[in-house]
Amino acid sequence: MRLPDLEAWAIFAAVVDARSFSGAAEQIGLSKATVSKAVSRLEAQLGQSLFHRTSRRLALTEAGRPLAEHARRIVAEARAAEEAARDAASTPAGSVRLAAPMSFGIANVAPLIADFLTLHPGIQIDLHLSDARIDIVAEGFDVALRIGDLADSSLRARRLCGIATHIVAAPAYLAAAGTPQHPSELSRHRIFGYSNVPGPWHFRKDGEPEVTLRPTGPLIANSGDALVPALVAGLGIARLPGFIVGPMMADGRLVAILPDWTPPPIGLHLLTPPSPLRPQRVEALIAFLSQHLRDPCAGAVLPASDLPVSLDA
Repeated sequence: MRLPDLEAWAIFAAVVDARSFSGAAEQIGLSKATVSKAVSRLEAQLGQSLFHRTSRRLALTEAGRPLAEHARRIVAEARAAEEAARDAASTPAGSVRLAAPMSFGIANVAPLIADFLTLHPGIQIDLHLSDARIDIVAEGFDVALRIGDLADSSLRARRLCGIATHIVAAPAYLAAAGTPQHPSELSRHRIFGYSNVPGPWHFRKDGEPEVTLRPTGPLIANSGDALVPALVAGLGIARLPGFIVGPMMADGRLVAILPDWTPPPIGLHLLTPPSPLRPQRVEALIAFLSQHLRDPCAGAVLPASDLPVSLDA
């Protein structure tokens, strides 16, 4: 039985990430000729070209694109196996890269990180806050928190809890435009869109059929915080998570409408790369976040016990 050429796969992954043979050679400490020969050797074994090469540009072929993801996984699993062996006889230490949504990360994750670092002084957290959907494998993240529905992927996913959402508007807007008494009336109002939670709005009420609405309006943003000034100014209605609008509901700048019609909570998920092998420092952070983000958070987060059980995929 011929063993796979793991060195060639690892070098192929390095070329993909560096976007050049010379860049990969510099990063991994080999000559450019050695890198080129390893990729050629892998292409010969696979019977297909992995790159389009010109004097100015290097691009993956149609065959090479899916194989690049396999190569990254091979390297990631080998690194995880090595780190797991080293971790077995040591306390958790080293860097963990964590990605989280911007507003939720500031309000809910950053305070937890302070507590985590107190418990684990040997661990460093590289926290990346962004509302963009990142490729956690390609960008080298160990853990990511994501709000909303998940697309099918090879990532391991765990649903931690549900985040409560509210339909809100400023008192001035409702005084001028009227207060909707039924979800169907929202179609006559100015609705702001939160593109991080796309798709139609669903409303449920005991004894009533479910109502579905696809709102349209003058403002769409991928950050819920960006909708708040227009909301407070009395320019429309929005559906936003409690961790964004909770303070303004508490002081009366925004009020909840249609309180008897409950929008279903949006899921908070913890994602990790597909390999089940993880260093102790990553396992420590996963356990910490899983425990603390299952608890209610100022009315913004619902406990996981209220939601269907979701296992690692």
